[in-house]
Formats: sequence, structure tokens, C-alpha cells
Amino acid sequence: MTDGFHDALVTGAAADMPERFFDRFMFNLHPDGNTAPSVILGAGVYPPRNVVDGFVVLTTETEQRNLRFSTEHDATDAASVGPLKWETLEDNTAWRIQLGENKTGLELDLVWRARAPYWLGSVDVENTDGNVTSFDHLFQPGRYEGTLTLDGTTTDVGGWYGLRDRSRGVRTMSGGQGLHIWYQAQFPDRTFGFLLVEDRRGGRILLEGAVMHDDGRLDDITDVRHDLAFAAGNDLTGGTVEVVTAGGETYRIGADASAGGGYMAGGGYGGHHGKVRGRDFEEFDVYPLDGSVGPTTLDSALTDRCCTFEWNGQTGYGIFEFALSRSSSYTYRSSIAT
Repeated sequence: MTDGFHDALVTGAAADMPERFFDRFMFNLHPDGNTAPSVILGAGVYPPRNVVDGFVVLTTETEQRNLRFSTEHDATDAASVGPLKWETLEDNTAWRIQLGENKTGLELDLVWRARAPYWLGSVDVENTDGNVTSFDHLFQPGRYEGTLTLDGTTTDVGGWYGLRDRSRGVRTMSGGQGLHIWYQAQFPDRTFGFLLVEDRRGGRILLEGAVMHDDGRLDDITDVRHDLAFAAGNDLTGGTVEVVTAGGETYRIGADASAGGGYMAGGGYGGHHGKVRGRDFEEFDVYPLDGSVGPTTLDSALTDRCCTFEWNGQTGYGIFEFALSRSSSYTYRSSIAT
């Protein structure tokens, strides 16, 4: 595991970086006891391509509103792009996020504060095409203070859960994956966070993560088993994961993923990040949450679903990110013995 991850986005000389180098952050925001509105936003820099871009994915009860924006890297201070601004208040402890007026009808002025230590790992995967994926990956749970204004109505979001994710390196995952899960379930005193990737036969390609306790303990996750339910179009409706830790704990966690939305194609996932689009590029669209769009119809199957979780009589909230391969050679398989 790597350590000493610095929060500031990389702005060094592009000549020293691989052409595919990226440095990207993402935050999600959701209330306790409800799944709408759910917000996912992020930004990234691609110095070798002279690009900085960002996105906002807003899910309401009936629709998903998507905003994507980009400019030239040397035209910004690398602390803003489009309507989005960010500031590290304290490394790995506190960030300020501001979203100005834009076409989604959403504006934000937030401070995110960590509630537990971060998990930091190095993802190294050899792809079927011979390319190697290698990047540092950090995730950390927290809570927010500040305000959210949606369609003219302002809400105090003090205490809302949210998780930040950072990736930095060369990410070229391609071919051979069957199931992808990035799982973040926040409970009152701990957060379950892991990344799991399986091949099309159900074999494990990658597992990294930990149970991140509010008292400062990190208990590494050593095994994950799953039994998930999907609706038509490979859209997750719920299921169970079993998490085994290095500390000898086994957790069985249920998830209700029926809320809908969180389709990350709306944020440019699916190969659109880091594209050269010149200065001040922006595009906006809306996905109706009526079943007409989903993981099998969009540019990317990747979905960050806001969920309610249940464990040991407690209720938690968070994001269940998933993607199933759209290859005809793949069929989902439960790994929990029945």
C-alpha cells in the first residue's frame, strides 16, 4: 500500500507523465433516511492532454440531470472548472466544494469533513490487451455541513453522509471483466468500503478495501461474497454482501437499491473523460427514471446507486457502484452458498 497521498491535484510538467496520466476526485452527497436528491460530482486533470474536466450527476425522484464541462488545463488554476470550485482546507481531513449556477438547477456550498481514516491502495491489473493499469486509489467517508439549493429551494445539509474518492495514475482497464463493485455503506460508527472486480467466470481480479471505524481503526477486507438481484437491463435492485476482515470479523449486509438513477454515463464515464474539447465546453442532458435508460442502453454500464443498507439491526446509507459486463459470454453468479 502507498502512503502520503497529497490532496492537491497534480499540476506538474506534462513531459514527466505518461500520455494517459490522470488525477481525479469524486464526491457523493445524500441525506439520511431518503435517497433523493442524490448528488455525485467530480473533476480531473490530464496534464499531458492539457485538459481539466468535471461533471455533476443529480438524481431526483423522477429524473437524472447531467452536466459535463471541460476546458484547457493551462487556462485554469486547477482548482476550478466550469461552475465547480474546490479547495483543500486540511489535507485528508476537510474540503470545500462550491457549485455555482448551472443548467441542473443545483447549487452547493459545502464543507466535507472526514469521519474516519482513508483507505489507500495501489491498483495494478494486467489487461487482456497487454496494457497495464496502475493507479493509486483512495476513498474516505465523511459528513457535510453547508447548503444545497435545488430549483430555488435551499436545504441545510448538516450531517449528510458523503464519500470522497481519489484516483491518480494510468487507468486503462479493458476487456475480461465480468462484475465490478465499488461499495460504500456508512453506518453510525463505521463504514464498509471496498473495490471488487471479477472476471467473466466469477474469478477474482481485484479486491481492496477496509472497514473504516470512526475511532481511527482500519480493518482490512480480505474476502467478499455477494448475492445480488437485478431487474431487466442489468439494473441492481438489491442484495446481500458478506465481508470478511483481517481482524476476524464477518459482516452480512443487505442493500435496498430500488431508488433508481446514478448512471455514470451522465458524468462522462464510458471513455469521455480527458478528451480535448477546447475552452469552456459544456453539455447538459436529462435521463428520465422510467426504465427507458439504464446500464444496457447508455455509453457505460457503471452505476452509482444511492442505497439504504441494513446490518446487525442498524440502518446505513451510501453508494453501491456496480457494472455488469454486457458481453454475451457473461452471466451473473452469486458467490454466497445457499
